[in-house]
Amino acid sequence: MKFKEEDIKKYLTKWQDTLRLRDWDIKYEAVNKEWRKTGDIKIDADDKKAILLINCFNPKQTNLEALIIHELLHLKLWGMDQMLEGLVYLVFGQDEEDPKFNFAYSRFMNLLESTVEDLSKSFLKLDGEDKEISFGRVQKQVDEELKIK
Repeated sequence: MKFKEEDIKKYLTKWQDTLRLRDWDIKYEAVNKEWRKTGDIKIDADDKKAILLINCFNPKQTNLEALIIHELLHLKLWGMDQMLEGLVYLVFGQDEEDPKFNFAYSRFMNLLESTVEDLSKSFLKLDGEDKEISFGRVQKQVDEELKIK
């Protein structure tokens, strides 16, 4: 599924306003090559600028609106994210081989991602045009398994 530029603009404007991110300068870039992610956001908090990256080549998610909400929520939570990540580094160091660091960091990232995803689904249900939840990654696993058997 390819995403349309006019839909990206529409949803970015709508959700930037809804999530009270009007004081941020946000642009998007379509990624038109093989990429492991469906979306990402790069943030310059000092300058209040962000670039939303959207996989338009081979997205793993089908609901563009949900994707944009998800990435904008990462922006909304950026300060808290950075503070907690810094705390993990302060307490556990940054040695990826250290099981304590690995445990704390992976738990933090999993919790952050699942919280952002839950909030995204809630916002989508409240005011999304397409309220359908994307089963992209997990559906791909099912499809691949059924082809093998």
